Amino acid sequence: MNCPRIIIAGLRGGSGKTIVSLGLTRMWVRSGKAVKPFKKGPDYIDAKWLSLAAGAAATNLDPFLLRKPVLRSLFWTSVGGYDGALIEGNRGIFDGKDLAGSYSTAELARIVDAPLLLVMDCTKMTRTAAAVVRGIIDFEPDVRIAGVILNRTANDRHRAIVRDAVEHYTGIPVIGALPRLKKNPLPERHMGLISDQEYALSAAALDEVADLVQKHVDVSRIWQIACSAAPLKEDPAPGADAVPLRNVWTVTARALPPDKPPVRIGYVRDAALWFYYEENLEALRRAGAQLVPLSLLEQQSWPEMDGLYLGGGFPETMAEQLACNQRVRRHVKAEAERGLPIYAECGGLMYLGRSLIYKDNRFPMADVLPLTTELCERPQGLGYIEATVTAENPYHPLGAIIRGHEFHYSKCIVHDDAPPLYCLKINKGYDAMGSDRDGLLAGNVFASYLHLFALGEPHWAFRFVQAADRFRSARRSPVA
Repeated sequence: MNCPRIIIAGLRGGSGKTIVSLGLTRMWVRSGKAVKPFKKGPDYIDAKWLSLAAGAAATNLDPFLLRKPVLRSLFWTSVGGYDGALIEGNRGIFDGKDLAGSYSTAELARIVDAPLLLVMDCTKMTRTAAAVVRGIIDFEPDVRIAGVILNRTANDRHRAIVRDAVEHYTGIPVIGALPRLKKNPLPERHMGLISDQEYALSAAALDEVADLVQKHVDVSRIWQIACSAAPLKEDPAPGADAVPLRNVWTVTARALPPDKPPVRIGYVRDAALWFYYEENLEALRRAGAQLVPLSLLEQQSWPEMDGLYLGGGFPETMAEQLACNQRVRRHVKAEAERGLPIYAECGGLMYLGRSLIYKDNRFPMADVLPLTTELCERPQGLGYIEATVTAENPYHPLGAIIRGHEFHYSKCIVHDDAPPLYCLKINKGYDAMGSDRDGLLAGNVFASYLHLFALGEPHWAFRFVQAADRFRSARRSPVA
């Protein structure tokens, strides 16, 4: 399969790869190209901005969350109908979870066989930049560094010295040099880039970034590099991973018989909760769900549902509005007590607690779970999670190993008057609830800090839809 593609990598987080990725994507789209955006690693915010820049939903690619053949099939399935693909890396190019750099941006480049463009912060650095690039080239020689973009350069003289040094000592072309910006056109906050839900001028900001990249970067040359990527072939390696490229959705089974109508699963998507992988929503649809968008902030009544999915987000920024909407809070609590299957991740967990403490203010929440969450100044959980399912529940089989990620500034205060049942034992990750536990279960409610990726855990959508179907059947059965 021929697919022009390129990965934008950096030396570390904050190196400028997001600015470059958004600017390139927007530039190519403005020139008439259909670009499929991807984000390496577990990330909702950058992926959302990439979606806005491309006018197409971004897809996350992560070697930790997906087995290699599934990841390759996801990429192959996603790029159909597009002129090319841009993949934004995360953190430093070789940064992974261990000494070997497992699940790094470099590893992703090998899996999808894509050239890399390296973005370098050149603040107070000249000839040393060449040594850094030389070290990158030699560190993992099978990774193709096709070009370098200099970032945060001081002036024309600075740019010329660094460019000459990099090209002379490494042979790698410098494709562009961005100046040091007095103001970031994409404002940031404590969890990374501010969401488009809160930033009304997103289109103008993206066009400003595109103009910046167009002025200082050889965009046409980067497209040529992307077009130099070899056709993506089936994996020739022997063993369990040697499977052909195929439609990735073959891993998702339908949970309902063909003659049964879809179950109705609501999902909250508003300024408070909006962290969802599109693949999670699609997996639910393919398993047999009709998805109903909802809001925790609006006052209108909700339709009758068979299940509820509460994703992550920034509930703390909307805490007062959430607290004031007593109608919805009471409705969610009543539905939970009635047995409605509810699956909550991170921000959704915070909403289901008794209260949320933010900036010394306490806001009442839905009071479904016996806990209070409190926002802290520093992250309380950040990175990959691996957990073992230790209790029966509607969504995950007992004994299964679940992989996901967490990114939260809140901590849980569990109340002693009604100790919860925990379903997960954390093998890798942060101890957000004490004693290496997570995954609170209350009836058909499951809440956790763990964000999962449905294609990596194909049982999840199947079991969620089954639980919703059981609830629907029980609700409609006549009472004896």
